[in-house]
Amino acid sequence: MAYDVQKPLQSTVNSLAELELRVRDDLACLCYPAANWVAPTVSEPQVHDVVVIGGGMCGLVAGFALRVAGIANIRIFDRNRAGMEGPWITYARMETLRSPKQLTGPAYGMASLTFRAYFTARFGNDSWVALDKIPRPMWMEYLCWYRKVLDLPVENSVEVKTIEPEGELMRLTLCGDGARESSVLARKVVMATGRDGLGRPSIPGFVNDLPRKYWAHSSHDIDFEALRGKRIVVVGVGASAVDNAAEALEAGAAEVRHLIRRKEMPRINKLMGIGSFGFTAAFPKLSDARRWQIMNYSLRTQTPAPRGSTMRVSRHPNAYFHFDTAVEKVKLDHDEILIETSQGEALRADFMILGTGFGVDPLARKELDGYADKILLWHDRFTPPPGEENADLGKFPYLANDFTFLEREPGQAPWLANIYSFNSGAAASLGKVSGDIPGISEGAAWLSREIAAKLYAESFEQHWQRLLAYDTPELRGDEWTASPLPDGAQTIALKQA
Repeated sequence: MAYDVQKPLQSTVNSLAELELRVRDDLACLCYPAANWVAPTVSEPQVHDVVVIGGGMCGLVAGFALRVAGIANIRIFDRNRAGMEGPWITYARMETLRSPKQLTGPAYGMASLTFRAYFTARFGNDSWVALDKIPRPMWMEYLCWYRKVLDLPVENSVEVKTIEPEGELMRLTLCGDGARESSVLARKVVMATGRDGLGRPSIPGFVNDLPRKYWAHSSHDIDFEALRGKRIVVVGVGASAVDNAAEALEAGAAEVRHLIRRKEMPRINKLMGIGSFGFTAAFPKLSDARRWQIMNYSLRTQTPAPRGSTMRVSRHPNAYFHFDTAVEKVKLDHDEILIETSQGEALRADFMILGTGFGVDPLARKELDGYADKILLWHDRFTPPPGEENADLGKFPYLANDFTFLEREPGQAPWLANIYSFNSGAAASLGKVSGDIPGISEGAAWLSREIAAKLYAESFEQHWQRLLAYDTPELRGDEWTASPLPDGAQTIALKQA
């Protein structure tokens, strides 16, 4: 039977307090969380079984999945203060999420944990029907509620500076106002670090000589009020570029000009057209050539900015879209930015915003200093056919099927098998299951299962001894009485033989 995602439900939940009781009841019925089964590390009693880096959406659902799997000895660190995790109320500047409101996201198979349940508990079913897309700040409110109702142990204002091997364990050095110690030991480390979690903002070289006060990347903290009356150039036309252009226009910029290399506006979100459980399940099992083919095509066609975000810009008469106009050179001319373009014309501006996205590059991650160059990348493993080259895609890590890094040269960095890339860097190897809303629960279930398997295998002897030592009887011995065979039974048996 199909259900209408718009149809009002006869819900008995009329407040968040009632919904939270329902969540707790659901958890109890499902026996969540499971009892901890992981054998402790004998040599180092203060070792954590798993440390999750990042308390945003990826880190929260990863933490929940680990607890569901009976892995209780975990810690979750986030460098931001509480309520500021992830991009949602920092550098994300869209009015609403792109994802359809009915997607279950991090709910992990529980209806009571969905955004729909949260929203209807607050505003009612009629408001759900009227809702078009999820307001961005409300998604952050939902994630804060998700963390609270599941009592997830996120420690805020704790930054992980380095991840280094120490014997069979990993030593994480910490800093920040929330850090209770200078370092911790862990058996496994999950980098649930989101969109820029395995790289950095893509900064084109043409701003290298431009003083920093004249430009910003879309992920930077931008004082939009200071742009009032200014001429703004935005490089790019993806979602982040468009959202930042809208912010500048609404703050009173004199004009905003998009400089766009493409000859026309991207209009189709290709991967949305093939999203399915089958695609999620099959992607990591496809050949390298097939995975490259899909990812390269997606990157080349580019995901368009949402319709609402684009119209938020175009409704301003002082907004301009210049296609087939690449930036070739930028310099400062007195107090103006002089921009030379591929059209042979130069533009003058007061400030430049780079909507150039993020690049995946393990070498850019300070946490991995000293051995990032030992990580196997796609360009080490796969040579694309002529015409399918993509240098950016080639920098993605070539991951094992459990989200861990592989060594470029076997034996050089075996500890990489203890670090899990549960972030956007996993997309080329395993699909979009560790960064985007649609597949995040499937990815977390997959991650927790693989971590559980490794933890069990690594402590097999302790589990074997538990099996040998287990002596709790189910039967007491008084449940039966031994009976002799009836007369003639032995004779009959011998004759039959």
